[in-house]
Amino acid sequence: MARDLFEIPGPGPYLLAHSVGCLPARARAALESAVLAPWSSEGADGWPGWLGAIDRFRDALADLIGASAQYICPQPGVSAALSNLLSALPHAPGRDRLIASRHAFPSIGFAMSAFERFGYRLELIEGDPSDPAIWQAAIGADTAAVVAMHVHSNSGLISPIKEISAMARRTGAVTIVDIAQSAGILPIDVTEWNVGAVIGSCVKWLCGGPGAGFLWVSPELVEHCRPLHAGWFSHENPFAYDIDDFRPAPDARRFWGGTPSIAPYVLATVGIETVVALGVARILADNRRLVAHFAAAAGIDIDMSGRGGTLCLRTARPDRLAAALTSAGCRFDRRDDVTRLSFHSWNDEGEAGRVGRAVQEFAVALA
Repeated sequence: MARDLFEIPGPGPYLLAHSVGCLPARARAALESAVLAPWSSEGADGWPGWLGAIDRFRDALADLIGASAQYICPQPGVSAALSNLLSALPHAPGRDRLIASRHAFPSIGFAMSAFERFGYRLELIEGDPSDPAIWQAAIGADTAAVVAMHVHSNSGLISPIKEISAMARRTGAVTIVDIAQSAGILPIDVTEWNVGAVIGSCVKWLCGGPGAGFLWVSPELVEHCRPLHAGWFSHENPFAYDIDDFRPAPDARRFWGGTPSIAPYVLATVGIETVVALGVARILADNRRLVAHFAAAAGIDIDMSGRGGTLCLRTARPDRLAAALTSAGCRFDRRDDVTRLSFHSWNDEGEAGRVGRAVQEFAVALA
């Protein structure tokens, strides 16, 4: 059973895959064998194995998102990946506008606004981010980069990535996609999107824990990138040890920086492998089946087309709704007046019905 693949926090239905996915059952053993045991028995000689663990992470992620592993680089988190990438883009005169939706995760806006000191201008566009027209109206000849959330955390709405990428390409702008809320619940093929770069993290639907972010850069773009953040693992040969000779790695490793972190990526690899073993298609099908049971029990109609896996619910009484869900033992979260619930394969129909009955009196609707 899917439940057996995870350690599921209690007391009741765990509905926080959009926030922190459940710990995979194999994670503790993987951390011990790949990180702790070599450390205790080999000390400095453990490095070859540790770096091999990073290779396994890149390979696992590459399979998941339809990429080549050489164009994936580990990053501390999503905003770090975005900052690292923006610092590396060629800055052409007259092309100084950075575009994102006002509905993007705030950290994205914070990272982008920091680049105003380097001559960029941030524009947060209004309106429904799933509507191609709002992107079309914003993208122009002065656009340097467009940053789009694949799935928006406060609504679950999906951005039209292919359309955005096509618009940006026509003007010469780079499209960057944040897949933090979609990787592991929606199918992703980065080459099919035809975008410049993808950023994300493994802590949510990928069940990989905190600290394992990543950056994928297209082969077309990577050779033009010169990251501001550099270190010995950004070097073509990290072990050359020549302070006068920095040659950036030919692939996405040029974004790596200094001495790499290992443990988060060992855990993240187990998460990705567990998700792949279950199958993203199955996880999505389970999500939709459980949402349907929830809706039937709540006595409401819910259409999840054009959305990710998270139920983002509004009601006139959000505090009372939160209290009812808490009384039912549910693990969930809130963003202001939006209550967020995510069904995963570790949940079952009994839990979905229980959650639905808990919200029955509140006239909830999708945000």
